[in-house]
Amino acid sequence: MNQKKIILCPNPSRDKGMEATGAAAALLRELGFQTVVCSPFREQQPELFGGMEVRPLTQELRSGDLLITFGGDGTILHLAKLAALHKIPVLGINMGSLGFIAELEASELEALRRLRDWNFEMESRMMLDVSVLRGGRQVYQNLGLNDAVVREGPISHVIHLSIASDGHHLADIAGDGVIIATPTGSTAYSLSAGGPVVEPVAEAMVVCPICTHNMRFSSYVLSPEHVLTIDLLRNGRKPVYLCVDESRAFSLRPDDRVCVRKSKYVTKLVRLTEKSFCEIFTKKMLPGGQEDEK
Repeated sequence: MNQKKIILCPNPSRDKGMEATGAAAALLRELGFQTVVCSPFREQQPELFGGMEVRPLTQELRSGDLLITFGGDGTILHLAKLAALHKIPVLGINMGSLGFIAELEASELEALRRLRDWNFEMESRMMLDVSVLRGGRQVYQNLGLNDAVVREGPISHVIHLSIASDGHHLADIAGDGVIIATPTGSTAYSLSAGGPVVEPVAEAMVVCPICTHNMRFSSYVLSPEHVLTIDLLRNGRKPVYLCVDESRAFSLRPDDRVCVRKSKYVTKLVRLTEKSFCEIFTKKMLPGGQEDEK
């Protein structure tokens, strides 16, 4: 009997009726695994889980061996911090649209049988430690898999930022803000802002401005050993916010300093197929690479 515990985290808005979650749970129990279902989000209504028993995620993570998500990449991002802190690998079942981080599509559940011998590959994805210093005191700290974004508020206006690397001036930005992305995050917001695509298993930090007025500055790809700082300049009372992996925005004050560095924590992603990053990117992003969906 396999004593490994697998935590299933379905996003009810994606896996409606819990069809994929139920099928995966049955298959995994057939293989001898113990399975539990947990909500990826707080205050999720139990009736959305199709009558399944839903257990507290933080409690189950203490004894879990693998976390399987059912949803889009956003569900994985939401859970990446908890998984990294508990050193639990993540396997994503894509039920969203693009799904760069997820390993399997909802139609590929049979691939879960490859977990039987618990002999699979894992990718370690670099993460970011993000903090805010206010008057020399830390007032915010977060851990992100994709990116840290400093940008203007709901009313569009130009903000001015100064970016330094290890205390040395790197660039001034006047525009909508700046994205500091990991390689995993290079295919997310950073890509849409004109940043480069970086192989996700690499280790680097991408500095990508958002709608900058300085047309000579596109983006930087820096060594992960640097510590980046972002200071607000001449913004007066204009609202400026920090957001890490699409989490709740943190309101910055004029004298705040945002610090971004490579984290000691990593997100471990389970690989059950031989799909390459180039293959996935070509299929899902490049013109003509993805078949028309009807």
